[in-house]
Amino acid sequence: MNVTDPLSPEARHLHRHLTEPGSGYPDPWPDTSRLTALDLGHLLPLAYRTTGGGGPAMSMRFAVEGEVRQRQPEFTPESCLALYEALVEGLARRKWADVCLAAGALLRCPGGVPAAALVEPARVLIESMVANARFEQPYALLAVAGLAGMGGAGKPMNGSQESPAVTGLEGMDEPQESLAVAERDVVLGLGPADRALVAEIGPRSYGSPPELPDVWDRLAALMPYATFARSALEAADARLAAIHAGELPYRADKAFSAAEVPALGRAACLALHCDAPWLPELLDSLLARVAVAPTAAKTLPSQALLFEIGRAVGRFPTPEAITALRAARAATRHAGVVKQLDRMIKKAEPGLADRVEVAFRMPDLGFSAGGRLEVPLGECTAVVEPGVGGEFELGFRQGGKALKSVPAAVRREHAEEVKRLRELVKQVRRQVTTLCRALEGGFAGEMSWPYGVWRERIAGHPIAGTVADRLIWEVEVAPGEWRTLPPAFAPESQAAGERLTMPPSLAPIPDAAGEHRALPPASEPERRALSPDFASQPDAADIPSEAGRARVRLWHPARAEAGETARWREVVTEGRVRQPFKQAFREVYPLTPAEEQTAVYSNRFAAHVVDYRRLYAMFRARNWDSKMLGPWDGGGTDAATRVLAEGRWRVAFHHDYLYDGAGECAATDQVRFQRRDDQGGWLEAPLAEVPTLVFSEAMRDVDLFVAVTSIAADPDWTDRGDDRHLTYWRDTSVGALQPSGEVRRDALTRILPRTAIGGRCTLTDRFLVVRGDLRTYKIHLGSANILMDPGDVYLCIVPERRRDGRLFLPFEEDDRLALILSKAFLLARDTEITDETILRQIKEGGS
Repeated sequence: MNVTDPLSPEARHLHRHLTEPGSGYPDPWPDTSRLTALDLGHLLPLAYRTTGGGGPAMSMRFAVEGEVRQRQPEFTPESCLALYEALVEGLARRKWADVCLAAGALLRCPGGVPAAALVEPARVLIESMVANARFEQPYALLAVAGLAGMGGAGKPMNGSQESPAVTGLEGMDEPQESLAVAERDVVLGLGPADRALVAEIGPRSYGSPPELPDVWDRLAALMPYATFARSALEAADARLAAIHAGELPYRADKAFSAAEVPALGRAACLALHCDAPWLPELLDSLLARVAVAPTAAKTLPSQALLFEIGRAVGRFPTPEAITALRAARAATRHAGVVKQLDRMIKKAEPGLADRVEVAFRMPDLGFSAGGRLEVPLGECTAVVEPGVGGEFELGFRQGGKALKSVPAAVRREHAEEVKRLRELVKQVRRQVTTLCRALEGGFAGEMSWPYGVWRERIAGHPIAGTVADRLIWEVEVAPGEWRTLPPAFAPESQAAGERLTMPPSLAPIPDAAGEHRALPPASEPERRALSPDFASQPDAADIPSEAGRARVRLWHPARAEAGETARWREVVTEGRVRQPFKQAFREVYPLTPAEEQTAVYSNRFAAHVVDYRRLYAMFRARNWDSKMLGPWDGGGTDAATRVLAEGRWRVAFHHDYLYDGAGECAATDQVRFQRRDDQGGWLEAPLAEVPTLVFSEAMRDVDLFVAVTSIAADPDWTDRGDDRHLTYWRDTSVGALQPSGEVRRDALTRILPRTAIGGRCTLTDRFLVVRGDLRTYKIHLGSANILMDPGDVYLCIVPERRRDGRLFLPFEEDDRLALILSKAFLLARDTEITDETILRQIKEGGS
């Protein structure tokens, strides 16, 4: 193929080195990130043809193939034909062809595939793959076979019997009633391009480009496959019901074949993507039955199907699906399954933030305003309501008096109802946890809601409203202009017992014709709901005339002035409000001058030595993708990644494996960001172009990883006998604070004066200084390590796992803050310490 003018200069550069083996190494090296989608479609056939043990041509081939795996190529009819021809030419050498590339080209050729020209190469590809029994990607095979008029219903390939290309699913001896066979039969009735759509979500090769961004929308419009998705899930539920009824024999993990499980996973993904109205009830039943054996055994009818659906929920979460997963998690008797489901649920919940249209559906479960449910039980009343910290609790009252435990009469006469209420409390807590994670996960994407949706599903909902009451919200009063709303915990609102509601200036007031009329101004009490220091209450003149145009979002300190943030923190602390996640005290990470200089990467958290196993566990807990490192080939380095902002941005945290003899460590390195392009691929982005909240939220995670896993936070590190990292431990354990430590310092500034030890404490730039009777102690606000005066002598105190629930903290997730406070309370009364190991260090450390 001749190089044509539409190709970019970078593509011409690569073309030369792919077609002229003796051209030498390029100088400068081509920047493959600058290749266009058409460039990739043109170069991929050339790369596929390139062979040899090394040299510049192989380097160019790997570069092109690497870009194709990350981005979407686009083919012209000519480059599509060239790809098929290259696949055929490679058969003699490879004994295999990447039919996923062939099938994918049918979907990535906007000019239309040259159908007649592709018949012969398609036939050769299929015959070779069948002869070599290569059925790893069966639907890609069927898509290519369809081009050649082979492998379709009534069109056997070998004359007398249907080809293995048709039955080449995983497990070729599937019975006719198999759900995998049902899926295959649906695909056989489709044309080549529609078969390629199914291949796009089926088993794919390593060299395949990313999944098409709109593939699930296109599949949803493909009625035969959409119909199959529902019928397959219903059939799976019916089979499980028969197993539990004893109509079918129970065999652990054998309820579904290896070919049926992925077919059901694809069906579940499609139904979840479409938010099918029939799915919640079906998933409740299916997951409840697949999670537990019909006997007392700890086994399951199918672990594989349970996890496959769990992965589908993680990809396309809905509140109902997550609730069903949680119920399955509670029902299963298999400890390993519980751990896997916990990971899947924690991944799915933040993903709700990317699905605003479904994220905040929540049943009210009979609760009244304020999150209260009362159930009469004889002479007593059972009450379910939020406790002091916001968590729902079950209590009992009699004659208006709260009881400390379940009355004996209630326990005896209403045992089933008490059991139901306890289960209800668990269900509400699960729903609140899901809601909180979804709300917090939406920060990076700057999620906002139309006022009506927000009021109905969040602020005005009896359960969700108990979460909204403890958060700070703001409303868009004009394009790009946001004002804070008066929260329920502001002093005046709290005193009046008011709930958080949208001020009347935003309330939708329909007239007789159903149209929205002019909106009245806010009432005087609402205007007084915040102190004069705060942003003024939105006035009627500031609000769009139609309430439907107003949007509401969570307030974030990265969008606020420092003074405003400080005032909100004071209100939260003064009101003893325990926010469901860090908001007022949330860490903020603005771009630094050093990062402006490095431009495309940040070294802010580089050169730390961390406990690798803990780091890897935190990656999984925070929904970062990372491969396991270790002392094996290819296990030396990795970049953990997380996708943010509804899939528009991706952050990468580079780190290297270290083996120190006493354990496994890692060295941290750069943080980089990528932007998703129009074709679904990733392009490196300068830090200055990363949205403020995307950057801040990503760096907040990285700060957390380093703070928790750094060896500097390990009080026992000096006893491990390893000197290589001792200098790092000494410097970092009492070094300058990161933003997480600075927020901790700010919180302590407000909390300590309200405690009994406030008069013994002083805050410096990086330490909490505690004056005891025996010594003076400096607790580092980052690592929580302690130095004793005089002489900065190190004091090792191994923390207890228990947290003092009586101590007020304005947020839950900072264990380091609770640890620092517990150490401060202990050391302020050092004459009362009875632990001999601590006393010995204090008395023998010098004076």
